[in-house]
Parts: sequence; C-alpha cells; structure tokens
Amino acid sequence: MGDPKKIRKKYNPPRHPWIKAKIESEKLIRLEFGTANKKEIWKMETLLKNFKTQAKNLIILRTKQAQIETEHLFRRVKDLGLINGEVNFDSILGLTLNDIMNRRLQTLVCKKGLARTVKQARQFIVHQHVLIEGRKITSPSYLVSVKEESTIEFTTKSPLYDINHPERVLSQEDLDAKKEIEAESKKTSTKKKPAKIKDILVDDGSDLEDIEELKVEEIKGDEK
Repeated sequence: MGDPKKIRKKYNPPRHPWIKAKIESEKLIRLEFGTANKKEIWKMETLLKNFKTQAKNLIILRTKQAQIETEHLFRRVKDLGLINGEVNFDSILGLTLNDIMNRRLQTLVCKKGLARTVKQARQFIVHQHVLIEGRKITSPSYLVSVKEESTIEFTTKSPLYDINHPERVLSQEDLDAKKEIEAESKKTSTKKKPAKIKDILVDDGSDLEDIEELKVEEIKGDEK
C-alpha cells in the first residue's frame, strides 16, 4: 500500500533523458508556453497518454461498462475543449501535446489579453490575482474547461483589477469604459466661471443696470 502521507508522482519521466530530439522539442515548448520546468510538460504528456491508452482499450470492448467509460471519456475530452467537433476514438488518438498545453490556465490568461506574455500570466496566477468562477487558482497547469473559460478574471482585491494599472492590458471593452470614466471626470471638474465684463460684447441696446451688477460681482470676486 505504501505510506499514505507520500504523494505519488503525477507524471512519468522519459525512459531515456538524453534524447536530443526530445530535449529540443521540450525546449521549444517551454519557450512557447512558459513552463517553469520540464515536470509540467511531463504531467501533460502523461495525461495525454492516459487518454489515448483508455481510448485504445475501449475500442475493442463491447460490454455495458465499456460503454459507460466511453461516454465519460468523450464527455471529459469535450468539456476540456480538447476537441471542438465530433468526439470519437480517432479524434482522441489524434490529439497532440500542443492541444492539451493550450488548455492550461497560464496559456488562456495570456490569450484572453489579461497578460502581455505567458511569463507574466504565470506571475499573475501564482501571486493569486486570477479567479475562475470566483475561486482563486494558483496553479498555472490547471486545465480550464469550456464552461470555466469565460469566467477567468482578476480578483477585485487585486491591484490589477483597476483598468488604470500600468501592467493591465486593456481590451476594447476596458478602453471604452476608461473613456467614459474620463469623460465623466472632465464634466465634474469643469466649473462654470462668472462672466467678466470684458468678455461681454455690449450692443447699443444693452441694459446698463445688468452691467453695473456684473461690475460689483467682479470686484467682490477679486477682493476674495
């Protein structure tokens, strides 16, 4: 059984660590998706391998239990957004590592425009700035479902929630909201100044009493 306190590995490391082609491909993946180390890549590879192994085992089975497991597998792959069209065994076996890496929270935060780069997206997630359905997620490798994708946002307690934050990447909606706020602030800041006599053009038919009143108000304003 083993020690219950010991957490088992969630990934299978490569059998041979010194394969040049694999090292170069992992290097490109790290640059594209901003992973901290290769363990995060191995976790996604192991998950992808489990999907394919399960699909291979269920293809040849015709039992009732196999049908239930097939439905669960198809539903999970569909919910994670790994396959957009019709889900079948061929589409599952055709999945690649990039398909599953694109569903990580770190990648989606960058694609949604909440961060400038994948590295910055990782920083925002680890520092507890990102919410999914009102829950703080601090794992960049969290696989986001299609249902949860639209709920990715900054927490209200985060400085990044303010659209005026210098590191905030503004979407078109944020830019429109910022313009409205600036327009309202300009309206409130501009106050009506009392008219001065020199700004008034007096015609021949002007009322002299009104001009005298403006003169008195102008003198009082200068004394204050």
